[in-house]
Amino acid sequence: MARRKKGLMLEDDEPALDISSLIDVCFLLLIYFLVTSTIQPREQDLPMTLPSSQKSDAPLEIEPMLIAVKKTGSGFSVVVNKSETLDTSVEGERRRLPLLLESLVTYSNLAKSNDTKPLVQLFIDPLVDQQTAMDVLNCLRGAGINSVTFSMGAK
Repeated sequence: MARRKKGLMLEDDEPALDISSLIDVCFLLLIYFLVTSTIQPREQDLPMTLPSSQKSDAPLEIEPMLIAVKKTGSGFSVVVNKSETLDTSVEGERRRLPLLLESLVTYSNLAKSNDTKPLVQLFIDPLVDQQTAMDVLNCLRGAGINSVTFSMGAK
């Protein structure tokens, strides 16, 4: 019988873990997740055009507003840009024309925000009384529009 030495411990007696197969599985999982994942585009990669902070060299050209004051059966009507009837009234009655004034203020603000002058072409029917023409001019003044072209007759 062979004797054992008491003082020496054998290295084979300690438990050992073989992790080479575990590393292979980790690499396979990494490759699987890389291949199956989708990459979301960042915000800066999206194709869009943002407005610049500098003013453009060529300002946007705003067309003049066309106002026609036409005689109707019992009074007058105010037509803007040949299509939109804003105010109507009975003959001789003084009116503030609130819809016309609101439209003129909007147009004036749009023109001024673009650094251009608001222009209005005014067509007045010869049968419309003078007070009605003055009411329209008061609306123009109230909106801060000074550039007005007068024309007799309706277009």
